[in-house]
Amino acid sequence: MARKLLLVSPAFQGYWQAITAALNAQGWDVDVHIYDQPGPAYARAANALAHRSPSRNVTALIDRHLSDLAISRLRATKPDAVLVVRGDQLSSSWWSAAAEARVPLITWAYDELRRMRSDFVSHARVGTIATYSKPDADRLAAAGVESFYLPNAFDTYSPVEHRAFRATTFIGARYANREEMLLALHRAGVPVVAFGKTWSSRLVDQARTRQFAPLPFTTLPNVSRAEAYGVMAGSDATLNSHWDQEGFTMRTFEASGVGGVQLIDRSDVAEFYEPGSEVLVYDSEDHLIELCSRISRGALATSAIRDAAQKRTAAEHTFDHRVRILLEHL
Repeated sequence: MARKLLLVSPAFQGYWQAITAALNAQGWDVDVHIYDQPGPAYARAANALAHRSPSRNVTALIDRHLSDLAISRLRATKPDAVLVVRGDQLSSSWWSAAAEARVPLITWAYDELRRMRSDFVSHARVGTIATYSKPDADRLAAAGVESFYLPNAFDTYSPVEHRAFRATTFIGARYANREEMLLALHRAGVPVVAFGKTWSSRLVDQARTRQFAPLPFTTLPNVSRAEAYGVMAGSDATLNSHWDQEGFTMRTFEASGVGGVQLIDRSDVAEFYEPGSEVLVYDSEDHLIELCSRISRGALATSAIRDAAQKRTAAEHTFDHRVRILLEHL
């Protein structure tokens, strides 16, 4: 009989589906509970509104309700192990119930601990914490918390909706440093396309994000993850610009996993990919402009980079690889 695992995850980008598929491939029977989509549309809307509310009481009330639902699923499932993804929206009652279940418990944090609730570690330490941030893993170990470093991954189970762009593309949030880089590329004559609701010129997106200033390069709305994979694969190059992350985002593995030409601003990516032959690292705005200009006019061959990046990802950086590491810690 297959061992049963309860996966408690946010809906975020559907990554829970890749985790489930990878666990199934390892012989686990997975029961999935999406903790931030409580039931019908009206309940999900109430949850979203509560977390935009200035009232801590409203937020706490919603979180207790979400935790009660997760606890009910835990008791009904009676799993042999529990994997929580992020989970900082779950209240202390959930963590107490998880401890009382007396089964192996791992919580996978794909964000820095400083961005999560201040009591997250004190709750999640009832099990083992996996974190994508190496500095966080070191800090947890120093504090005596059972933990380990687990980088993000590429989802080989996702479809890819191919789209061709003779441009350098960026998919993600509109931060000041990213906007300035894209403007600099545009001024240098490099074709640029940015995707996301904070870039979008659609009136509905501008109203939601309060970003009304027009940009001189092509800006498009949010795309699905399958579409994003296709955009990265079909672009001249795709930009991976970090903000203040200590770990490497999913995009690091996704851009390379689909065979994109990844332009990344962190030389420590060498932990995962060989700079120059699998990814292209830039260290300044001028350096980025030089690389993109050469790619745009065909002066920098990229087919070998695409092939090498995709092969390295398939060999080392998929959710199947990460899940095998998780299971070693159960």
